[in-house]
Amino acid sequence: MLVLAEPVYEIEIEIRNADGLHMRPAMQFVDLASTFACDIKVSNDDTCVDGKSIMQMTMLAATHGTKLKVKARGSDAQEAIKALQELVEEKLFNESATAGSSGQNG
Repeated sequence: MLVLAEPVYEIEIEIRNADGLHMRPAMQFVDLASTFACDIKVSNDDTCVDGKSIMQMTMLAATHGTKLKVKARGSDAQEAIKALQELVEEKLFNESATAGSSGQNG
């Protein structure tokens, strides 16, 4: 019996947000990742974590300029990768410098 492996998709993203992957963008990432059935892993050079766990995502301690690999495996992996890439590149990590300049820390 031949068992076909589930499709795996992988991208590399760069943290462009000046404040890095702090709690708010990490939560947005986790919220979106959690809408997909596939397994999502995020890794840097040292650590690989569950992309659907806020506690694990914050363990990456990703600062501005950090490159992360996002890997998705499962039936909707391709859609998950596309959505997460769009979030990171077009919405989440391109926060303007004025977004956090109110003097309050989130």
